[in-house]
Amino acid sequence: MTRKTDQTPQSTDDLIALLDAADRLPGANELRSLSYDLLGADSGKSVVDVGCGAGRAVAELANRGMKAVGVDPSERMIAVARTRWPESDFRNAGAYELPLAESSMDGYRADKVFHELGEPERALAEARRVLAPGGRVVLVGQDWDTFVIDSDDAAFTRRIVHARADLTAGPRAARRYRNLLLDAGFGEVTVDVHTGVFTGPAMLPLLTGLAEGACSTGAITREQTESWIAEQRARAEADRLFLALPMFVAAAMALR
Repeated sequence: MTRKTDQTPQSTDDLIALLDAADRLPGANELRSLSYDLLGADSGKSVVDVGCGAGRAVAELANRGMKAVGVDPSERMIAVARTRWPESDFRNAGAYELPLAESSMDGYRADKVFHELGEPERALAEARRVLAPGGRVVLVGQDWDTFVIDSDDAAFTRRIVHARADLTAGPRAARRYRNLLLDAGFGEVTVDVHTGVFTGPAMLPLLTGLAEGACSTGAITREQTESWIAEQRARAEADRLFLALPMFVAAAMALR
């Protein structure tokens, strides 16, 4: 799932629907809860959710008693978030220039965001600026080169995955979380991997999106795209679809 800042209203709404569907997948609630726990989400603490999308995490953090601020570069995303969660604090801004004072936050969270950043180092420098000493940062995301998909043609599927990965600014950002955090001056860095295994039709839109993205680059033809999608659809109908999606969760502390 990607977050583009130059999307049309319709494409943004489509992305919101996709993110909503992702939030309903098995294990999604548990993964969000883990990210809150890693923030040290205690009542009264302040946290910024960067790339907040339609605002679910901001509302959930507020329900834990935290002073949560949601930031997103998409005006449409922020408008939808404000409609859904009118009591929450949402602001239109990107990861490189947060509308927050220095050392004003106890926590910084970014979920499925860093693969869209061409300069993740700059985003983490901004995270350090807004975090108070001892503040926590939590990054969550998938590695776009690491989709494990069963298929009749493994080499062709690998081509799809890699071609789609190359459409993102930082497809391998998740595997870099630890080193990015260390290089940015954070301490007590931990990284864990939580792999979701999906065998039903709920993931067909994601698989279709991978193939369509690869097709848009010219890596595969339209005929090949439709054939591969048809294979995955047939697998889903026969209860033979298999997708394993590792999600990387990194946490660290601001030392200054």
